[in-house]
Amino acid sequence: MNKKLTIINIVLALLAIFLAYKVYDSIRQPVVFERIKSEREAKVVQNLKDIRNTQVLFKQSYNRYTANFDSLIEYIRSGELPIVNIIPDPNDTTFTKTINDTVGYIKVVDSLFGSRTNFDLKSLRYIPFSNNQEFEIEAGFITRGGMQVPVFEAKAPYEKYLQGLDNQRIRNAAAEQKDIDRYPGIKVGSMTEPSTDGNWENL
Repeated sequence: MNKKLTIINIVLALLAIFLAYKVYDSIRQPVVFERIKSEREAKVVQNLKDIRNTQVLFKQSYNRYTANFDSLIEYIRSGELPIVNIIPDPNDTTFTKTINDTVGYIKVVDSLFGSRTNFDLKSLRYIPFSNNQEFEIEAGFITRGGMQVPVFEAKAPYEKYLQGLDNQRIRNAAAEQKDIDRYPGIKVGSMTEPSTDGNWENL
């Protein structure tokens, strides 16, 4: 009898331990998911900031954005920006006019990434943690006030940069964003508004 009670007690103890672990794990998993999601999104956001900064300079040079990563990367690699010195116009007695004096040029790559050691230019197009899947990128024009305004958008959906995490949690996160009419992922720019904002800046 005592032997049976001992066995039952051991089984009950193991069951209690198992149930305690399941409760602990059910609490831990969402926390771990959110932590990893935040860590990955920080790297995705950095890439999108780099894309945005490059697009802004590209537009200054060509009065448009580009939807082609090859063009964007080549612009970074070989493009140059004028160094402009703004001085007062000596012939202007009203002291309201200025003269733009180009005193030299700086390479785009040095302007954007000169302080980033070991920066890999080729990585700009790839979504971190996605097994080298590219950011979705678009560019074009919209009409505002009777004028054609250049716009662009670059984005990375949850399912690409959250690869390897719990699929149901990824689907749930995407559904939550869609329910409030937000993009299920990280993006910058807009194809419907003249904006270069990132959606992480509006959280």
